[in-house]
Amino acid sequence: MASGDGSGEGGGAKPRATAPARRRASKEPADRRREILEAALVVFAEAGFAGARMQDVAARAGVAKGTLYLYFKDKEALFEGLVRQAIDPVLGRLEREFADFPGSTRAFLSVLFAHLANEAVHSPRRHIVRLMLGEGERFPEIAGFYYREVVSRGLGLLRAINARALERGEISSDAGLRFPQLLIAPLLVATVWEGLFQRHEALDVQGMLEAHAEITLRGLGWKEP
Repeated sequence: MASGDGSGEGGGAKPRATAPARRRASKEPADRRREILEAALVVFAEAGFAGARMQDVAARAGVAKGTLYLYFKDKEALFEGLVRQAIDPVLGRLEREFADFPGSTRAFLSVLFAHLANEAVHSPRRHIVRLMLGEGERFPEIAGFYYREVVSRGLGLLRAINARALERGEISSDAGLRFPQLLIAPLLVATVWEGLFQRHEALDVQGMLEAHAEITLRGLGWKEP
């Protein structure tokens, strides 16, 4: 005769879900998606784009592989979701701050570089930049996506900063407007240095960025107000 709690083979009651299983099942889709993307960042950082596998992301996120495909159809879509989650808040905040910033270009560059140092160089987001530097040429589709979603927006912001500085008479050269890449180059140096050489020679990222801003402004013909 089956036991009264339904635990015997003949019992009609279904096994109760464990507490972790109940918690997993009760999560909102947005929370589950965020956890998957956090796991994807770790897997991409460790294995690169070529070496990352969807099943590894699913395992790290604690979900079934089939669940992962409910959110992202393939690895490229997963990477795109990761970039949007990681970068959109950073660029969006900077774009909003610049639109309402009352101070000088020098002051805004300090804000810009401090924010990017924290959010790009000293955060896990730096792994996305390194992945693009290391594998973007091999995967032109993801390089094109990254350019549209990140690089193009960033260059647009830098051009706007230069254009406003020229309009205000703060600088006299349009070199920064024509070559905005010059303004952002030290961040790439810092990101690479952090991963490859920091253990051998520490780099004061914030100090380097401040020095870069000073040199750049002088080269653009900065005029003290």
